[in-house]
Order: sequence, then C-alpha cells, then structure tokens
Amino acid sequence: MKKLRFIFLVFTGWIILFNLYAQGEKVTIYQINIKENIGSNTWIYLQNGLHKALQKDAHAVLLHMNTYGGGVQEADSMRTAILNFPLPVYVFIDNNAASAGALISIACDSIFMRKSASLGAATVVDGGDGSKAPDKYQSYMRGIMRATAESHGKKVTIEGGDTISKWKRDPLIAEAMVDERIVVPGYADSTQILTITASQAVELGYCDGIAESVHELIVSYLGYSDYDLETYNPTFYDKIRGFLTNGVVQALLIMLIIGGIYFELQSPGIGFPTAIAITAAILYFTPLYLTGYAQNWEVLLFVLGLIFIVFEIFVIPGFGVTGILGILFVFLALLLALVGNIRFNFEGLPATEIFRAVMTVLGGVGMGVALILYLSSRIGKPGILNRVALHADQEGYVSVSMEPVAMVGKTGRAATVLRPSGKVVLDGVYYDAVSLKGFIEKDEEVLVKRYENFQLYVERNR
Repeated sequence: MKKLRFIFLVFTGWIILFNLYAQGEKVTIYQINIKENIGSNTWIYLQNGLHKALQKDAHAVLLHMNTYGGGVQEADSMRTAILNFPLPVYVFIDNNAASAGALISIACDSIFMRKSASLGAATVVDGGDGSKAPDKYQSYMRGIMRATAESHGKKVTIEGGDTISKWKRDPLIAEAMVDERIVVPGYADSTQILTITASQAVELGYCDGIAESVHELIVSYLGYSDYDLETYNPTFYDKIRGFLTNGVVQALLIMLIIGGIYFELQSPGIGFPTAIAITAAILYFTPLYLTGYAQNWEVLLFVLGLIFIVFEIFVIPGFGVTGILGILFVFLALLLALVGNIRFNFEGLPATEIFRAVMTVLGGVGMGVALILYLSSRIGKPGILNRVALHADQEGYVSVSMEPVAMVGKTGRAATVLRPSGKVVLDGVYYDAVSLKGFIEKDEEVLVKRYENFQLYVERNR
C-alpha cells in the first residue's frame, strides 16, 4: 500500500512539474517586415523568412506590413507561399496595405490593423505612367483576389434557429478593391475603388482586431503573454539577389549579353565585348540558380547555344541549322531560367510568372538589338566610340596604304559571308569590307560604294 501511495505521489508530482513547465514555456513568433514596394526583394525576404520560421520551430509568422503595392507577379507568388505554409501567418497592417499589399494581406490567416491603417485599392496600373491597365489585367486581378478570399472558407452561424453559412471573407469585397463597378452599399459606389479603414474592415469581416503595436496584437489577440519575437533581417546578399532578379535589371543583362556576343563576333579578339557578355550572363543566371529557378541543364543549354552560333559563323558560314538552333537554345535558356519549371513541366505555374518571363526576355532582346544598331552607327563618329575605328584623317601622315580608295565603283565577289563585315575579292586581292544593306552570302557579286576608316563598304551588285 505504501509503495502504491509513493508511486502515486511521484506520478502526481511529475504532472504538476510538467504543467508548470508548459505554462512557463515561451512561444516563438517570427516576424517578417514588408515595408517597401512589393517586388523581387520582398519575395526573397518572405521566402527566407518562412524558411527560418520553420527552422526556429516558431508557433506563428507575423508579417509587419506597410506598403503602397508593387508587382502583381511577385505578390501572386507571395500569397501562394502564404496560403500553402503549414504555420499560421498573421499580418499587422501598420498604416498601408494597398494594391499588391492587399492581396498578400487577404492571403493571411488573420488580419490586424492599426487604427489609422487602410486596406484596398488593388486596381492594376501601368508601371510606366500609373494609368489603369487594360481590362484583361483587371480581370485576372479580380480572379486571384476572389480566389484568395474564398480560400479561407465559410463559417456557419445559427441565427433565429436557422443555420446560415457565410464566407469568412466576402469575395465580393475583395473584387470591389479591384473593380469600381462592384458596389458595396455604404462603403463604395459604382465610381469608387474600395479602400477601407480599420473600423470598416472589422465591420466587413476583413480585420480580426485593431492594435497599436505588435506587442498589443500578440498579447491581446493571439493570447501569448510570454513570447520571443524574432525578426528576419535580410543580408546584403539578399538585397543584391533581389536587385539582380528585378525584371528591369534582368532585361538589361540580356541586352548586354546579346550586344556583347554580337560585337565580339564582329571583331574577334577584342575581348571587351566578351567580358561584358560573360559578366552579364553570370549575373543573370547565378541568382536564379541559387534560388532554384535556373537548373543545370538550362545553363548548359545557354552555353550550347553560344557554341552553335560560333560554329555557324566561323566553321560553316551561312544561315543554316546550327545558327537557328543556337539562337533558339539561347532564347529558351534565358526564358526557362526565369520560370520555375521542372524539366518542361509547367503545371501549377501562375500565368503571370510565364507572362513576365516572356516579356522580360523579349524586352531584353529588343533592347539588345537597339543597342547594336545604335553603337554600330556611332563607331568612328565623334564621342566615346570615336577611337574604336581607325580614321583616315590622321595628323601628319597616313601609315596604311590608300590603294583601296581606287576600288570604289568596282565590282568583285564576297570571299566570306558578310554579317555585316567580312572579306571581299577585287581584282584577285582580298580586302576587309562591310555590307551596307543586310547580309551578303559568300560568292555573291558586290559593288564597292565607298571607302572610309580604311574599310570598304559594299552592297549586292544588282
């Protein structure tokens, strides 16, 4: 009997000690600050912060938000990450959650706001002049806003003996933040995009509580009186990576890649265009590779495309299969590196991500062509490119034979493909030449039009 009493007392003591320990155990709340325009930086901060929260065994994640909006594609990626995250994600709107910020907020499990805060105004606008984007973009934004609100499901209440099922967050309210044609009586008429204050958000079921500080939110609404608040602090590397994965910067890098490759092929051996192209390619692919977007085979596809282009120009001149494949491989590598596909599997990828990737690459290629045309027209002219080409008006003497001047007006044939530069044969002598109009294939008859900067300029003899 005494043994049983002793065992009972020991067991009871362990239970009491365990309860005391459990009551005194601190919970960890992991805070991620979203206090700038939504873009590549904030998307990286959120990814890293969510990962750190799991590593820290946090009980919940708190987004401390103050933003006027930003990129739809990054906002869509951020709201998807929040909706699929295994821990509760709360947001504290500290003044502003507009546009893309509204979408991210609605994705969170609970929304808390400062008294002076506002939420809404999610109309898609043109990044250049701020004008309203075409309706197809508004339609897409309406759709993802509604889907995000619906993702929180419905709540069942009993009123007057009747069971009523209502959305936790009314999808119509979310749509009204995008489309002024949606009327919310008492809050927005048919001429207004819906933007709501903290008190209005509570009335409409879009705010779970009003607090003036993170501490008040955690203690009063989450119920944790003893907690550790850890904050994600982005590193310098995170900021650099965010800068390099910005769509505009990526388009500029593509422009430098295209321009560098072209000018190196036109003047082999200079080295400077190659250095620019290689540096731009490294800056383009490295952050994408480290974030898991660019795969090994996509980088190899880019390198293989360059090899094919060089092979086409120097080994088998003529615009043939290898040249076409090279251009196609380079374009696909640049494009696929921006899209999180797994071996061409695009299932589940947001349409905005694919659209953004296509527009970024096309924009970069377009700027690259514009750069080539501009710099080609400036070579040898007054300015920073003045010394790139030799000039015939050297002071004092001319150290190069002026014999080619006599070739103006004569006809000959192309000894190599002119793209636009190459070699021609005139009276059995080989000369460097540049095509004035398009590419000229090998053995085509050419007419010398002029001689400048110790270079013959030719066109097809028709």
